[in-house]
Amino acid sequence: MRNLLNFFLKYKSWFLFILLEVTSFTLLFRFNHYQGSAFFTSSNRLAGTVFEAANHVTGYFHLRTINDALVQKNVELELQLEQLRVAFRDMTKDSTAFGRIKAEALGGYDVMKAKVINNSLIHADNYITLDKGEKDGIRSEMGVVDGNGVVGIVYLTSDNYSVVIPVLNSKSSISCKIRQSEYFGFLKWEGGSSRYATVKDMPRHSLFSLGDTVVTSGHSAVFPEGIPVGTVEDITDSHDGLSYVLKVKLFTDFGRLNDVRVIDGRGREERMNLEQKARGGKK
Repeated sequence: MRNLLNFFLKYKSWFLFILLEVTSFTLLFRFNHYQGSAFFTSSNRLAGTVFEAANHVTGYFHLRTINDALVQKNVELELQLEQLRVAFRDMTKDSTAFGRIKAEALGGYDVMKAKVINNSLIHADNYITLDKGEKDGIRSEMGVVDGNGVVGIVYLTSDNYSVVIPVLNSKSSISCKIRQSEYFGFLKWEGGSSRYATVKDMPRHSLFSLGDTVVTSGHSAVFPEGIPVGTVEDITDSHDGLSYVLKVKLFTDFGRLNDVRVIDGRGREERMNLEQKARGGKK
C-alpha cells in the first residue's frame, strides 16, 4: 500500500495534467457544438474507413467461398456434359450408322444384338468372343457386323457364347466387290495393321480407282450384298500379273470393337446345305 501511495505522490503532476486534459476536452466538445460536430465527423470517418476495410477483408474470404462452390459446380457440370457426349456418341454410332447399313443391305435378314467380351489383334489368327450363343438364336456361319461395316463370321457356338473368326484372321476370306460394280475378289488379312486388309483376285478388266468403296458381294449365304467393308487405298498387280490386289482401309476399328450385330438370312441354312451337298457330289 505504501508503495502505491509513493507512486501516486511521485507522479502526481502527470496525473493532474491528464485529469485537466480530460476535463478540458469534455467541456470543449460537450458545450461547443462546432468542435463537437467536427470531432464526431472525424470519428465517423475513421470508423467508416475501418469498417470498410473490414468489409473488404470479409468480402474477400466470402468470395473465395463462392469461387470454390462455383468451381465444384463447374466440375460437376463438365462431368455431366461428358456423360451426355458419350451417350450421344454411342447412341448415334449404334442407331444411325447401323441403321444406314441395315436400310441399304439387311432387308430380309434377321439381326441379333451381341457384345464383344474378348478380342485379340496381335496374332495371325485372331478371334472374337460374343456374349450370345445358341440360346439366343446364333449359329455357325452367320455374319457379324458393327455400325461401321463387316466384322467376321461366327465359327463356334455354345449355349451362351459365340466365337467369331474376324477379318483379322488368316482363315478369313470374304467375297467383296467395288460398290456399283459386278467384279469381285476376296478380302484377306495377312497380318500387320488391324486397319488394313487386301482384296485379291480382282479382274484386270474391272474398273475402279483409289478411294472407291468396297462392299460385300452377296455371293455367299453369310453376308448380303452391299455391307460396307472399306475404301481402296492402293492398287498393285498380283504375283502372276493376271489380277489386281487392292489395299483396303477397313471401316471397322477392331481395336475399339464393342457392340455388334449377328445377321441371319432367311433361307441361309437351306442354301448352305444345298451347296454343301453339291460340293460333296450328293444329290
